[in-house]
Amino acid sequence: MKRAVSISIGSSKRDKTVEIDLLGERVHLQRIGTDGDMKKAARLYRELDGKVDALGVGGTDLGLLVGSRFYPLYSVAHLVADVKHTPVVDGSGLKATLERKAAQVVEEKLGAYIPEKKALVTTATDRWGMASGFVEAGYTMIFGDLIFSIGIPIALRSQKAVMRMASLLMPVMGRIPFEWLYPVGQAQEKRTPRAERYFHWANVVLGDCHYVRRYMPERIPGKIIVTNTTTPEDTRTFAEAGVRYLVTTTPVLDGRSFGTNLMEAALVAATGRREPVNYARPGGYFQWMADLVDRLDMKPQVHLL
Repeated sequence: MKRAVSISIGSSKRDKTVEIDLLGERVHLQRIGTDGDMKKAARLYRELDGKVDALGVGGTDLGLLVGSRFYPLYSVAHLVADVKHTPVVDGSGLKATLERKAAQVVEEKLGAYIPEKKALVTTATDRWGMASGFVEAGYTMIFGDLIFSIGIPIALRSQKAVMRMASLLMPVMGRIPFEWLYPVGQAQEKRTPRAERYFHWANVVLGDCHYVRRYMPERIPGKIIVTNTTTPEDTRTFAEAGVRYLVTTTPVLDGRSFGTNLMEAALVAATGRREPVNYARPGGYFQWMADLVDRLDMKPQVHLL
């Protein structure tokens, strides 16, 4: 049996273990949260190196892929610095391939339900593929990167604006502590609504589940949310807020959808790939991942709440 493990600096309340059949292999998937304890996460990476078939970086990213440029998050690199034998992925491969299909699925299955093509993406810098799919599908977009990541109340309205922002800020932002930018540990459980008018304006809200859940208003009736890493609790929260449809970009397995990092690790494990993954110099990796997604006919899933 192959083994793929995601070590997350997020809450341990979201831990889960399942086994699936993938590409002719039985794969054991495990998510281990460290409640924001980076030292514990680094220790687990060291201990599991060479003992599992693939490792996923959860609750954070090794960097952000914006357009064709990869911006490293230097404050995270130390977590996996001692991993020498097991391939390490953070989900960027599936974000650039599988998540790009979300808009097509929404159009095919929910297009008649959507009165106007308006979408809010909480942070396009960490969901570039997903956001690009909706831009290509003709949606009017609001990009909330400055609003939700930095707390600057300025909505960006084009991918070019996001790319300019990233080129200016990411060389600096990539070096500050990650927890300043993204909720970790118990902070993931807090609700602090922000920029509510943009949630009400949009018919589709897309992005990281923690960002959407943390900042959305108490009620957003009739909306469509496109995200992943949803637990049953997340699904209940969305349903109680009046969300009509939940679209998960990764498959729901035993009641929850796992992060792209663990699903990408599962694919790497199932294929037996041993080569290191370098998102800054990917070579043919993204095309290889796209081919796997197509071979498996992996698509985002629509759930009526």
